[in-house]
Amino acid sequence: MHTRPPVGRARAPLAAAVAVLALLGALVAGPAPAGAETEFRRGPDPTEASITAATGPFATATVTVPASVAGFGGGVIHYPTDTSQGTFGAVAFAPGFLAASSHYAWVGPRLASQGFVVFLIDTDNRGDGPARRGAQLLAALDYLVTSSAVRTRVDAGRLAVAGHSMGGGGTLAAANARPSLQAAVALQPWHSTKSWSNIRVPTMIIGAQNDTIASVSSHSEPFYTSMTSAPEKAYVELRGESHMAAATNPADQAYAMISWLKRYVDDDTRYEAMLCPPPSSTDYSEWRNTCPGPGGGTTPPPPPPPDECEWWEWWC
Repeated sequence: MHTRPPVGRARAPLAAAVAVLALLGALVAGPAPAGAETEFRRGPDPTEASITAATGPFATATVTVPASVAGFGGGVIHYPTDTSQGTFGAVAFAPGFLAASSHYAWVGPRLASQGFVVFLIDTDNRGDGPARRGAQLLAALDYLVTSSAVRTRVDAGRLAVAGHSMGGGGTLAAANARPSLQAAVALQPWHSTKSWSNIRVPTMIIGAQNDTIASVSSHSEPFYTSMTSAPEKAYVELRGESHMAAATNPADQAYAMISWLKRYVDDDTRYEAMLCPPPSSTDYSEWRNTCPGPGGGTTPPPPPPPDECEWWEWWC
């Protein structure tokens, strides 16, 4: 009569073999790289043409938020309609001094069609200073992830801020106040504070070469140089452009903004090639950054200019 061996004994050799195979697999694969990030890739592989295009691969829709919402002055949310790829990272954008969100009409559809939820906000008062604009950007992000009609489409762990002029100054203030943000992009930023050594958010500054309101020598460049604690930073200068470039030059700024937000909000390393080395386009009079990833390397900035104000900046 054939006797069945005890179950435990029958499984022991098999379990040992499985363990050996698992160990060999681990040795072949090697350990996970330190600091490895989870990528949230949305959309096809990027090219210069795809990033500078007026619209990206995602269809979008909008939601209007009334001015009665507490903490900021309402605005318009642009979002991808695709629900097959999970949630999206989000960015709140603040206008400049005396401006409204409608002055930056390209920002919402352009960024949203690349795979972001974009909240173009209005401020409580168009004369609000940078500090108040920064607080309103953060209030808008809080509303976006907790109360908005698109909250289920937003990944609350992947948020960013952006803005122009005093909205750009507000962007720096918001990044300084909330280090958990994934990215910040300040377009031709204005702020009376010139040192931002406490910012711990990957931050891009986009200046304009011929800006006479927030000149690169007294604003954008000192801001960039001062961000000694930022894990990554970039300084982009638009050749021949003025302070209103944020409203009139979408393609060059979209290239920089989208690449930065994709890399740091989505942790999408495909976009490192768009940033490092910097693009060779003559549309940029300067581009320097701390440049992570292959082909990287820090370009040493020039010595910072003295802290100064223009003659007409009575609020400095």
